[in-house]
Amino acid sequence: MILQPGAGPIRSTTYLPSSPDTVLWGRLPCAADEPVLSVAPGTEVTFDTVSHEGILEDQGRDPARFFGEHGVAEVLADAVAIAASDLPRTFGVDGPHVVSRPVLVEGAEPGDLLAMRVVETLPRVPYGVISNRHGRGALAGEYPLDGAAVFSAFATVSEDGTHGRLPLRPGGEPAVSFPLAPFLGIMGVAVAGDRRPHSVPPGPHGGNLDINLLTVGSTLYLPVQVAGGLAYVGDPHFAQGEGEVSLTALEASLRATVRLDVVPREEAVRCFGELAGPLAETAEHLVPTGLDEDLDEAVRDCVRAAIALLAAAYGMDRSLAYAYLSAATDFRISQVVDVVTGVHARIRKSDFS
Repeated sequence: MILQPGAGPIRSTTYLPSSPDTVLWGRLPCAADEPVLSVAPGTEVTFDTVSHEGILEDQGRDPARFFGEHGVAEVLADAVAIAASDLPRTFGVDGPHVVSRPVLVEGAEPGDLLAMRVVETLPRVPYGVISNRHGRGALAGEYPLDGAAVFSAFATVSEDGTHGRLPLRPGGEPAVSFPLAPFLGIMGVAVAGDRRPHSVPPGPHGGNLDINLLTVGSTLYLPVQVAGGLAYVGDPHFAQGEGEVSLTALEASLRATVRLDVVPREEAVRCFGELAGPLAETAEHLVPTGLDEDLDEAVRDCVRAAIALLAAAYGMDRSLAYAYLSAATDFRISQVVDVVTGVHARIRKSDFS
């Protein structure tokens, strides 16, 4: 089923479609951006998100033609509209990502945390794209092969919607199957000032974190930078391996419902300590993060964040926390391809029951 704008199941009465008037392309919101919606804390917002794959200049900026070459008869009308729009963006300078314009959450103030809980992720199409382009990715300079500017692998989705499928060789029949776990690569809050940040590198504001744990049921906590928080989402994925080594994940459009809430400063400090950057939570894990252009420093930052979290949340002695992390906690590479690399830790909450 294709979920065209406004069609099909829409979980929340607060719905934000993707159109040239409701998205930014290649940049993230800042304090100077007017919100497109204003909601009370605890509101669920359903966002239509559009993948950048299939609409970019190096793919012809014509999704009907690009996907038609792979046998797709119907493409998303909002993808076509965005590709044909005159949204301000410079190819090769700005980022590739399409993100929603910001949603104001009433009462959110700097010092608070904005909680973004993923409630539902519905695939809007039964296909997606994995790309490696312009000498980027973990093997920059080696891939794409033969000096190509971009290599795009077209993937289909199994009939039951649970697995992605790829061929063994270009043009072949699907022979490789891998499980889908949809999530939003970009969830964030606006930065202070009047300059929109680039959509690629993540930071304390969240943004392009690409943490594949942020599936349905998970929550991302972000330090509020400006009044109202000004939350946004984008960069939808159907699946991603940790590292995202070729440059992109299985990129494909989602209809995502996210609950937006505010954790007041006193409660935030009591529960998590002073957060300098993003913190995720799943049913099983607390997930502190480390972000830096140097992967080694990102690991160090993540370890420091994890120690501080254990001290604040459980009153654990910092030296014992350091020892515990070494014995019991996995530190995973979120991604190595977004200029600022990302690392996240999986701290089992059950260890502290």
